[in-house]
Amino acid sequence: MNNPKLLWTLILLLLLALAGLVYKFFTGSVAPSEDGRTAVILDKAERDLVLGEMRQFLVSVQAVSQAITAGDRDSIAAEATRAGMAAEADTPAVLLAKIPLAMKQLGFGTRGKFDEIAAAAKSGEDMKQLRQRLDSLLGNCIACHAAFRLPEPRE
Repeated sequence: MNNPKLLWTLILLLLLALAGLVYKFFTGSVAPSEDGRTAVILDKAERDLVLGEMRQFLVSVQAVSQAITAGDRDSIAAEATRAGMAAEADTPAVLLAKIPLAMKQLGFGTRGKFDEIAAAAKSGEDMKQLRQRLDSLLGNCIACHAAFRLPEPRE
């Protein structure tokens, strides 16, 4: 390009677009909520997906808890792996852009804790320590539900 003004204009526009994407990554699509939590604004399909993931977390927590009680390391590892980071592979990028950074950190942290439980079960960690790991994981669930809500989409 021989026109430096045009080049600088394009660079500026690209930087502004990048800044907007970075801002959206951190803030997500949120609004204040009357109960003091942050409302994460999603469409119906996105909300249903997130709620389904949360229900699956709860199913996995119960299955891991029962397997710890039974002393069944193979089931602990299998159930925890099912809810680990590999389950995040199908999450649409557009949905991740709408979720605020703090909620992403809690969600990814929870999946990471499931993977840690699976690895600890495979390595022979004792059941009391596995239970403590599960208790710590539940702290992520409580923190997320205390900080965020998913209101019904407006029609």
